[in-house]
Amino acid sequence: SLPFSLLILSSLQHALNSGVRRYHVAPVLCQRAKVAMSHFEPNEYINYEKLEKNINIVRKRLDRPLTLSEKIVYGHLDDPAKQEIERGKTYLRLRPDRVAMQDATAQMAMLQFISSGLPKVAVPSTIHCDHLIEAQSGGEKDLKRAKDINQEVYNFLSTAGAKYGVGFWKPGSGIIHQIILENYSYPGVMLIGTDSHTPNGGGLGGICIGVGGADAVDVMAGIPWELKCPKVIGVKLTGKLSGWTSPKDVILKVAGILTVKGGTGAIIEYHGPGVDSISCTGRIGWPWAFSFDPVISSPTSLGMATICNMGAEIGATTSIFPYNERMKKYLGKTGRADIAALADEFKQHLVPDSGCQYDQVIEINLSELKPHINGPFTPDLAHPVSDIGAVAEKEGWPVDIRVGLIGSCTNSSYEDMGRSAAVAKQALAHGLKCKSMFTITPGSEQIRATIERDGYAKILREVGGLVLANACGPCIGQWDRKDIKKGEKNTIVTSYNRNFTGRNDANPETHAFVTSPEIVTALSIAGTLKFNPETDYLTGADGKKFKLEAPDADELPKMEFDPGQDTYQYPPKDGSGQRVDVSPTSQRLQLLEPFDKWDGKDLEDMLILIKVKGKCTTDHISAAGPWLKFRGHLDNISNNLLIGAINIENGKANSVRNALTQEFGPVPDTARYYKKMGVKWAVIGDENYGEGSSREHAALEPRHLGGRVIITKSFARIHETNLKKQGLLPLTFADPADYNKIHPVDKLSIVGLKDFAPGKPLKCIIKHPNGSQETIMLNHTFNESQIEWFQAGSALNRMKELQQKSS
Repeated sequence: SLPFSLLILSSLQHALNSGVRRYHVAPVLCQRAKVAMSHFEPNEYINYEKLEKNINIVRKRLDRPLTLSEKIVYGHLDDPAKQEIERGKTYLRLRPDRVAMQDATAQMAMLQFISSGLPKVAVPSTIHCDHLIEAQSGGEKDLKRAKDINQEVYNFLSTAGAKYGVGFWKPGSGIIHQIILENYSYPGVMLIGTDSHTPNGGGLGGICIGVGGADAVDVMAGIPWELKCPKVIGVKLTGKLSGWTSPKDVILKVAGILTVKGGTGAIIEYHGPGVDSISCTGRIGWPWAFSFDPVISSPTSLGMATICNMGAEIGATTSIFPYNERMKKYLGKTGRADIAALADEFKQHLVPDSGCQYDQVIEINLSELKPHINGPFTPDLAHPVSDIGAVAEKEGWPVDIRVGLIGSCTNSSYEDMGRSAAVAKQALAHGLKCKSMFTITPGSEQIRATIERDGYAKILREVGGLVLANACGPCIGQWDRKDIKKGEKNTIVTSYNRNFTGRNDANPETHAFVTSPEIVTALSIAGTLKFNPETDYLTGADGKKFKLEAPDADELPKMEFDPGQDTYQYPPKDGSGQRVDVSPTSQRLQLLEPFDKWDGKDLEDMLILIKVKGKCTTDHISAAGPWLKFRGHLDNISNNLLIGAINIENGKANSVRNALTQEFGPVPDTARYYKKMGVKWAVIGDENYGEGSSREHAALEPRHLGGRVIITKSFARIHETNLKKQGLLPLTFADPADYNKIHPVDKLSIVGLKDFAPGKPLKCIIKHPNGSQETIMLNHTFNESQIEWFQAGSALNRMKELQQKSS
């Protein structure tokens, strides 16, 4: 192999000779420690030496082998010599390397950063415009329409980025997580992103964690970021994938094992001999595909990214794979051979120690794993594809597939598009097209341009597909669906990650199933859930039966990626003169006012806004879809507060009793009435409250409308943190059965707040309408600094207090 210095020179020469605009290579000042984190920030360098130093300090202190997750997390400790470390117990103070924000959450994050009064971000940060583009008639038209409709928001994000030193990826660039994989993730990085699927970057060996906007503000402000020390769940992979089984089936299987809350508070770390055989599948060898050596002994980075991405659906803090040759190959293909060479030198810190211990171990034999499809209505309801037709008929789910959708941040890579095109090519050869409607979402402008050049997009169109914009689209509810009416029972199959009720199209009767893109394509051609591509036959246009062969495609194109249009805006060296305008009459943007401080008293006689029955995700608390346009306007978006949650009192959504008037009405209207009357209120929730998206609007809205306490059986990690950041009290029943003691007509008092302390339960007095009272105990996970957030009214308020003291 070449020496490191020659590899860098080779990379530089390649960049200069290629003339491709995507290469922005920093001068190499020395052989080590001067490799840029990305082409777009040539003066921000990877610091593996510091990672190594911190790891050695912690390993000596703990005197035991470390998992890969521990190495990278502890390697980013603010004070590795003194930090108390106990998995699942202590809070870590960390120094992430960078921040990424998608446009829907970036609005509130940047509004909070503006409120902080700081002149510039302290770490490399980026904004990605991917959430506000609605799928309607096709990529080019939809993008143009989105630019017109969202001009005010895009201008705000662009100018705010320029003023505060944040890179800006324009609409049409692609989905945030694919952009991160192509440009920013690398082995050993710690990246936080304001989207729950940020763990996608674990496919390149990084610790990439989804957070709320207030967490991002902490990191951008240069403040140590707090995270409860994660447990580590090991997933040992053995055997080899084959046939129709894909990397997506690994995480679909894991979701079925762990359920939507089984990974809460833990990092999922994949290891074992099966890691190095994930891509060992046969090749079809279509003449239109560019082929590499068919013998591949290591996993694709993109397959690993798929697995890490959907770890969000089991509540995991993040997921990760160890550094390997496939990551090295992907880094080289995306213009980052210098990073791969540096990672090779530090490889011992980018893989787990021999003999390391996991809190739980799951073993999956890839040789026995079958293609899976999960759903409907929850991503952990796992079925083998061979069984889903019979299960659907038994359960009364529609078996006819109305729409098949491939793409999303989970499965929109070059390889994903190639495998789907391989299936489509076979159908076309027999004169068939999709019986179902079929849509394709490229993951990035680079992917779009490359699959157009290499013929994949043409094949997918010929089989009946509609290529949408490089954006999230239907995956997050940005879909102007016309083929059904709301309330019409129907089935869709997607290669997405999440399938909660109404998520994709706002229709609660849409039965959404998630699976791999090649299975989606096959099922769309057949038009029914009853088709099993492993065993069943299709009938060609000539009347002859044929069987689809298991597809395969190259992970990376033989030629260089086509970068497509230049969609990146560099922040200027000095943005202090840049204006950032927010009109006081805007319906899309609203400057934030600080929340009120705690008054030093117990929370007495609170009304119950709603007692939620069953699953309550962030989609239930703060719906996406058409509401995305208000993500920068707190008062307007608060009109969707809890409109999807089911009220236990009447079994209805968005219908609650106003305790002051005894009339039933919408949840937001009732909350506003209580606020107007100066009455504090609480929400009662069930298990895993707030699972799903990282959207902090689900915490900002109840705070804005007068909420003070959320009491549940358990919380999803990101949502619990978001509630704390906004000055709310997320509390859990010490005895989960006490959920049944509280009724919607009761009043609640939280007492003992003057003695609020870490690990000390709080007392809740329940006052029933008949005058009787009950007392129950409530647990919390607040540490000392988080208690200060509550007392100050929010984490942002506390930051300002500390700034004032220091100045």
